[in-house]
Amino acid sequence: MGEKYHVKEFVENKIQNLLNERDTGRGKAALANLRRGVGKMPGEFPEIWRVFLEKMPEAWMRKDGVPSREEWSIYITLTMFALHQQGRYHSMQLEGESLGKAIRKLVDEEVEGDEKRVLRRFNPLVTATDMVEVSYHLRGLIQLLRSKELPLDYGMLAEDLFLFQIPERQSRVQLRWGQDFYRNNTKNAEGEKL
Repeated sequence: MGEKYHVKEFVENKIQNLLNERDTGRGKAALANLRRGVGKMPGEFPEIWRVFLEKMPEAWMRKDGVPSREEWSIYITLTMFALHQQGRYHSMQLEGESLGKAIRKLVDEEVEGDEKRVLRRFNPLVTATDMVEVSYHLRGLIQLLRSKELPLDYGMLAEDLFLFQIPERQSRVQLRWGQDFYRNNTKNAEGEKL
């Protein structure tokens, strides 16, 4: 259980470094290369090995060329952050902004059926069965968040993605995403929030 917190902290440090270097040639190249890594397998794109593997604890790296849970969660999180951050000077990282909470903000409460539209994008992520599928569905959601300039807690996302890969923990992550999506959004008959 303690490993998840290390993954969270590791990603938070990586993102802070990326933000600190975003105006330098090295920083711009790192973010651009991370964006090109979206949808690829960890390790498939050598240009970003340094960005996601440098300073990674050796215990998190497998020796057989198959990505570990840590490698998957860190890789997907950093590539999604780079996609989300593209063209933005202010940080798209916001502590405490869980995935479900951020996705809820995509719903325009004034537009009938808008919740269903957002759920058509969110539900396939929640029910994904492997990390390739998770990455695919997450990409579309991150693009929506980016278009509305809605930030996300990427450390929390890394932790969620790590736990999502553990069969006995996956349903807890899925439920928390749903809880955060619906938290404080239930309306009574008069239209007031309950």
